[in-house]
Amino acid sequence: MSDTPAFEERLRTVARERYHDRHPFNIRMHQGELTPDELRRWIANRFHYQRHIPVKDALITAKLDTSALRRMWLRRIQDHDGTVEGEGGIERWLRLGEAAGLDRSRLLAGHDVLPGVRLAVDGYVNFCRLRPPLEAVAASLTELSAPDIMRTRVGAFERHYRWIDGDGLAYFRTRETQGRRDSREALELVLSWARTEEDRERAVAALSFKCEVLWSLLDAVDHADPKEGP
Repeated sequence: MSDTPAFEERLRTVARERYHDRHPFNIRMHQGELTPDELRRWIANRFHYQRHIPVKDALITAKLDTSALRRMWLRRIQDHDGTVEGEGGIERWLRLGEAAGLDRSRLLAGHDVLPGVRLAVDGYVNFCRLRPPLEAVAASLTELSAPDIMRTRVGAFERHYRWIDGDGLAYFRTRETQGRRDSREALELVLSWARTEEDRERAVAALSFKCEVLWSLLDAVDHADPKEGP
């Protein structure tokens, strides 16, 4: 379609301008201004989001109508859950928590997850459960901006948070490459599926919603009572 480039630019603009790298908490993180307790609170609460990524991807996989598409999306679940015990993005995030001084069993139990974070994550999972494939896949396009923030985050941690063992940063390093691949695949699907103006509006709205989910998660962490945390 002749307007496909304009539609793609709209998606990229939303991902660029509304991504949570602009949130004050992320800005303070990357400038080295977080206390150890604040950083641990973020790690514990972000883990609640991380562990639900394969859940939402399983819901999306079930909506796809060809074997090729299901195989492609299934890889995302494997990226986070691993193909064997002790591998995958969830395991790497647990190791980040341990490197920051958090107890693995407490992270898995979710004792320190804030109500606002639970609400944001539940909202995203339910969105992927209830909405059609176009919108569920479009919501994942925050990955368009994720690789850049991963590179920035590794540099910030190495510079400002040297008390965290460098091996704990493996999640961020891995997601830079995975995020570029995932966003490219998802973008191709959205561009091919969104054939009408209504489709395109729904896709943009879905991506905006996902940006709001990530922003709301950080709002909850940023404004938490200091006593609410690991």
